[in-house]
Amino acid sequence: MKQILREITQSQLKQREAFKVGDGVKVHTKVREGDKERIQIFKGVVIAMRGTGIEESFTVRRIASGVGVERVFPLHSPNIEKIELDRESVVGRARIYYLRDRVGKEATKVNEKRLLEVMGVTAETPEEKAAVEAQAKTKAEESAKLKVAKEQKKAADKTARAEKKAAKVSASTKSDKKPAKAEKADKKAVAKK
Repeated sequence: MKQILREITQSQLKQREAFKVGDGVKVHTKVREGDKERIQIFKGVVIAMRGTGIEESFTVRRIASGVGVERVFPLHSPNIEKIELDRESVVGRARIYYLRDRVGKEATKVNEKRLLEVMGVTAETPEEKAAVEAQAKTKAEESAKLKVAKEQKKAADKTARAEKKAAKVSASTKSDKKPAKAEKADKKAVAKK
């Protein structure tokens, strides 16, 4: 049965530009409004691909007005005019649903390929290698500095909260201890009688 379906649907398969999970794409879809037909572009990051053959589909996620919007497109749909590859990336997962939990600028960040890798150029001369290594080293140093600064800020915030809590606790215990002790003594005296 599957073989028969494959043979029937073979003519309906579309030749699309190759893309993968993590890539930024622009999906040009046909939208019909009454008698008119127009092209609408949905630009976002591919977070999942599933299915095979005519049933193959992909999910694109984008942030619109601060809200995450996801659309599932059938890959071989006649309503899709074309799919443009906007940016390539390197992802170590088959589905990147972790983007759903991220907020703000982080929600669209995926590990992008370096320009040299996308163009297929390798650093062959020692000067090119040195330049690439220097650039990678500066990026690593900057990220390390940012990480240290974040950790210092977090530690400072934690100590400030602890001091504030300690001050609040000591103020409340000083005022509450004497009446509480007096109440306990009164209760004991009543219980003895």
